[in-house]
Amino acid sequence: MIRLVFILFLFVAQMGAAQSIDADLLQIKERMDGVKQFSATITLNLEVPFINMPTKSAKVNYAQGKKMMFSSSDFVMLPKRGLDFSLSEIFKYPFITVDRGFETRNGKSLKVINVIPTDKRSELALATLYMDVKAKRMVESEINTRKEGSYTLFMQYASVKDILPSYVEATFAIERLKIPLNFMGKDTKIDRKKMRSMETKTGKIKMQITDYDIMYK
Repeated sequence: MIRLVFILFLFVAQMGAAQSIDADLLQIKERMDGVKQFSATITLNLEVPFINMPTKSAKVNYAQGKKMMFSSSDFVMLPKRGLDFSLSEIFKYPFITVDRGFETRNGKSLKVINVIPTDKRSELALATLYMDVKAKRMVESEINTRKEGSYTLFMQYASVKDILPSYVEATFAIERLKIPLNFMGKDTKIDRKKMRSMETKTGKIKMQITDYDIMYK
């Protein structure tokens, strides 16, 4: 009987820990919340085996409480998902977090947590976040959506104090994002034969971000 009570106590304690939102994630959000709005210039390179696209340029605009907006006169559109590094999608609906400990990546010790949405309206199924708790910022994220597949984000920063990245690399599945292949402009060449022969069509978008114009609260 005592053993059963002890097991139940451990179970309840673990459930209680899972229900709270990770304190380090909240600190990162607090830093992001200090940014009221920003704009920046993006130099973009696409890496897809069957697409040859020259380097493009774009603008990104962000206002707190809204999704990031990407625009370019160079081509028609960017993928709907996978490029927003503001955490707005994660915090849009209620969720719980589960601490997965620490993991070393690229020589850095990063705290790993799972974000599990508790609201059916969320378009996210599961997110795994890799956080630099000393610098209080996000380094990597693996996002699984309910309807549009999964994508990963990797971020680098120009200095230790920055909360906004200078480089973002997004890896995604082309077919799940349903991107019209003519969105990349007339100077882009597409090998449709190679595209059809590939079972898994994955790609990367690499963004160098410069000329930040940031308005803080």
